[in-house]
Amino acid sequence: MTGLTNALRYHAQPVPGKIAIRTTKPCSTQTDLSLAYTPGVAEPCLKIADNPEDAYRYTSKGNLVAVVSNGTAVLGLGNIGALAGKPVMEGKGVLFKRFADIDVFDIEVASEDPAEVIRVCELLEPTFGGINLEDIRAPECFVIERALRERLSIPVFHDDQHGTAIISGAALLNALEITGKRIEDVRAVFNGAGASAIACAQHWLRLGLRRENLILCDSKGVVHEGREAGMNEWKRQLAAQTGARTLADALRDADVFCGCSVADCVTQAMVKSMAPDPVVFALANPNPEITYDLAKAARSDAIVATGRSDYPNQVNNVLGFPFIFRGALDVQARSINEEMKVAATRALADLAKEDVPDSVLRAYGGEHLRFGRDYIIPKPFDPRVLVWESHAVARAAMESGVARRPVDLDRYHEELEMRLGKGRAVIRAAVQRSAPSRPRIVLPEGEHEKILRAAATLVEEGICIPILVGRCGVVEQAAVEHAVSLEGMEIIDPESFDRAEDYAQALHRLRQRKGMTLPGARRLMEHSVELGAMMVHLGEADGLVSGVTRSYPETIRPALQIIGTAPGVRRVAAAYMMVVDGRVLFIADVAVNIAPDAETLAEIAILTAERARDFDVEPRIAVCSFSNFGSVRHPDAEAAARSVQIIRAKRPDLAVDGEMQTDVALNADKRRELFPFCTLEGSANVLVFSRLEGANAAYKILAALGGAEAIGPMLMGMRCPVHLLQPSCETADVVNMVSIASLDVRRHSLVRT
Repeated sequence: MTGLTNALRYHAQPVPGKIAIRTTKPCSTQTDLSLAYTPGVAEPCLKIADNPEDAYRYTSKGNLVAVVSNGTAVLGLGNIGALAGKPVMEGKGVLFKRFADIDVFDIEVASEDPAEVIRVCELLEPTFGGINLEDIRAPECFVIERALRERLSIPVFHDDQHGTAIISGAALLNALEITGKRIEDVRAVFNGAGASAIACAQHWLRLGLRRENLILCDSKGVVHEGREAGMNEWKRQLAAQTGARTLADALRDADVFCGCSVADCVTQAMVKSMAPDPVVFALANPNPEITYDLAKAARSDAIVATGRSDYPNQVNNVLGFPFIFRGALDVQARSINEEMKVAATRALADLAKEDVPDSVLRAYGGEHLRFGRDYIIPKPFDPRVLVWESHAVARAAMESGVARRPVDLDRYHEELEMRLGKGRAVIRAAVQRSAPSRPRIVLPEGEHEKILRAAATLVEEGICIPILVGRCGVVEQAAVEHAVSLEGMEIIDPESFDRAEDYAQALHRLRQRKGMTLPGARRLMEHSVELGAMMVHLGEADGLVSGVTRSYPETIRPALQIIGTAPGVRRVAAAYMMVVDGRVLFIADVAVNIAPDAETLAEIAILTAERARDFDVEPRIAVCSFSNFGSVRHPDAEAAARSVQIIRAKRPDLAVDGEMQTDVALNADKRRELFPFCTLEGSANVLVFSRLEGANAAYKILAALGGAEAIGPMLMGMRCPVHLLQPSCETADVVNMVSIASLDVRRHSLVRT
């Protein structure tokens, strides 16, 4: 009762339903109104009348999908009618939006006549970029989809059929790889002859399963040649030449079972009768044909998948339809063809073999996920599915000739990554545009899992040569435990480093007049950060990134003492790059200077402006305070105002003004109205705060409440690249910061050869 109450409350409050419409253009002035509607709206209307393809340019058609149902086969509830099925169709809209940023109108058709459903979809074609058929019973669903695919020039996809087929196909390919079997050799049994099971069988045949090795069963037993009872066109296509007549007969010595049928129809005895290393996909929902626990108890060598989230290997359609439509819409595909479905399957299968991001592990309670018997397909909340699957689908659409608008696939890959987080895409683009050298970046915490996994990504993407500082045995054991290849990396073991004495002597010479003794220098060379900093100082590494297991001071102090600041720099500073609603902002100083004077503020602003230019962002600097251009007399505000004059004197090429409040800095219209003398044009994108607490609070509030992506802290002003990590960081953060260090080396031609 509690679950039911929660579900009803979820759907009823705070407003009824789960989806709504939002505007993408402003409509707050008379001018806006005249553009959104009459008379301005006439212009795009005339353009579309002249060229219907312009609908994709001037309207939301290209990102709008219809979810169409007549309610004849809603979940496990059966034929409950179109209106009663509406919550499911709204739910589908939620998933489209959440996972692929696709807008949806749900269309409930009050008719069980396939011809009427077909006609409704035909009449709605001008409105939508694609149609997702949902919860329509078999065999009518086959008739409807086939007719619409023949008649319409937009993608039509029946998810109940093809979604399960595509996801289960990926699981099958990986399960067979793990067991060492070839798809051409295995015998597969399907139970259930509705839309899902028949589509799975047909899709697996396209993946390589042989027709003679396939048996389909339904409620009347094996679908065999010569059978007349309960047959239809689609079952006859899959009728087998076999003496087996029951599901138990068919499963004897079978390699694979795929169930899209009813709960508890498979017994442990049936599973025991299967071939070695059986693959059991019990996909009936909510209760499978046999539970995961019972199947594993019957055969410990079995690879088992279900449709449930509380067991390993969930075959969930949300891994398919949002990303398939994303790829299809982005190339304006005329249809979703078999090549695109196979591409989606193979992309999911390949992704499952990749290292799993920390965000996914956290979403699943820290569960250890690695390619193997209990992890054969990605998890639904893996954000990388968008990039891998949509890209593969778009490529297949182009290669198979159904794409109206071919795209540059490399650029499209970047666009998809930007949907996940523009920050990483900005970093990647900057690294790719810089010199092609591969810097040597030292990672003092080389024994840590996050560092190891990040290093593997850095090698794979060709960003740098990671130098891991750590005990060799510990690093190698951790690499085995986390399935990380150490190829392309270097390991420096402080306990056996043959240059330790040379390093200690060099450190002693560097710091002997600052209290450093030779025995003290020798002891410090046993510490990973100090050893790494000496590698950079002596030119044997190009940069250093650390902080997963150490505090800011413990990382900054040895870096400043050993590596030092860049020529002409008085004080180092730290900035965050913030990505907010597609906008890139830089905020400083977030970590080093607590109460900077005017000279230091100017230096921070100049360093941050150069950092912005590293990412091809032309800086517009606002020195921020609680005062607007002298409105408050206070030493902090006065220092901020003086810093502007210093910046202008030192760097007349930089656009800067202040002191000003943050809202004024970000709102050009407000500045023009209230402070027309202000020389800064447009919204500021470099915010330099008069005190550290302001900058620190600003970036944290943006990240926590504004949904901003925070990348940093980026240390600025060092002689060689040094960047900080937070103990709470994820593997992706490590990759970002090492990429930035590599960018620093490449952009400033500091790579040592």
